[in-house]
Formats: sequence, C-alpha cells, structure tokens
Amino acid sequence: MHKSMMRGAMIVVACLALAAGAAAARDLVNVDETGLAVEGYDPVAFHSEGKAVKGKNGITARHRGATYRFASAENKEKFESAPNRYAPAFGGFCAYGASNGYAAPVKIETWQVVEGRLLLNYDLEVKALFDADREGFLKKADRNWPSIVEKEGK
Repeated sequence: MHKSMMRGAMIVVACLALAAGAAAARDLVNVDETGLAVEGYDPVAFHSEGKAVKGKNGITARHRGATYRFASAENKEKFESAPNRYAPAFGGFCAYGASNGYAAPVKIETWQVVEGRLLLNYDLEVKALFDADREGFLKKADRNWPSIVEKEGK
C-alpha cells in the first residue's frame, strides 16, 4: 500500500474510533416521563428574573435529550445560544445528592443560582444542609458528578 493511502486509512480508523467513543458517552438529565426538564419551568428565567416561571408549551428547545420550555421566545434564544449556561447543574438532579455520590430528585422551590449555575435540591431541608457549606458541597458535587453519570447515565 502506498504511504499516502496508508496514512489516509489510519486517519479514517482514528476518526471512527473517536466517533465510537463519543457515541458511547453517557449522559444523565432529570426529566419526567415525557422528556420534559425542570418540570416545565423556564431555565433562563431563574437567572434573568430571579424567580421560577412556568414555560409555555409552544416555546421549547432540546438539549442533551431533554425538552425545555420557555416563557418567551427571547428566553429560548438565550438558552439556545448558551445552553450549558442555563441548563441546571448536575443534570437537574439534587446538588446535595451529587455531593454525596448519587442522583436524587428535586423540588423546584429549592432553586438557587450560585456562581452563575442553576442548582436544585431534594427539598428545603436538604437545601439548608447544602447551604451550610455551599462551597464545600459544590466542590464535592463537581468531583462526583462524572462518576454518577457513568454509573446512572444512559
């Protein structure tokens, strides 16, 4: 085989290996049975309005396999331009749970934006525990999240 053909074949094999690895990557997003994230609340509104605002059925976007609803077309555009900025941290699962190595459900009333990240917790009692050492628990959650996704993700 000619050197340039051999090199081309090696590049194709390398690309296929990378594609296979990307396809095998796991993800973990907290959604309901219909694939709806954040219980239908607008993830951008938490940041821009400082409150939980229900999204509208007709204004949606998909990100990481989940459907997000928005209160306005403007919020949808903001989300689509920077989805990782607005989507909840830890796939929308409990930040305190992630700090302890597991994915737990959440209640919307626990929401808070910390260091630009939307965080949710299991309930208000757990949120109070989390807030007692927010920085420490956030570091643990960030450290644990990849292994939680690997263990529980699809």
